[in-house]
Amino acid sequence: MAARVRSFVPIANRSARVLILGSMPGVRSLQAVEYYAHPQNAFWPIMAAICGFDANAAYAARTRALRGAGIALWDVMQSCEREGSLDADIVAASIEPNDFAGFLATHRQVRDVLCNGATAHQKFERLVAPDLVTKGFVLRVHRLPSTSPANAGATRTAKLAAWRRVLAPLLV
Repeated sequence: MAARVRSFVPIANRSARVLILGSMPGVRSLQAVEYYAHPQNAFWPIMAAICGFDANAAYAARTRALRGAGIALWDVMQSCEREGSLDADIVAASIEPNDFAGFLATHRQVRDVLCNGATAHQKFERLVAPDLVTKGFVLRVHRLPSTSPANAGATRTAKLAAWRRVLAPLLV
């Protein structure tokens, strides 16, 4: 039987302009209570390369660097049932999305949402975006290659290039 897992609170400050969304933290992240804690996940090295901080710095320093760059970090799902870490194992009927209308009401400068992988993008577009449109929120949503080690179809170099192409212009 699949266990119910819960996401973390967002990492954000009021000046955030970009919101990066995962789907749901994996087992390693849930155990560490840190976003993207799996050592093979390319998220932190990619963010470090784009934002200019040390990918091996303490978690608090890395999250501070994201906030300083105007980046917020969260997940599409507040909770779901899933065995293990794979998005493919999420029980679709169990998904509870996060409160994006509430988040965006207090983070009014967010205009771009970057979805870390296909599942985050699909679930955001299907479960969240229609409600946001009816509430008057206007966002540009970008699907980027997953930084997860499960996304073996793209090299870390290719992932970095794709993320840099979209994210870097949003940070100037």
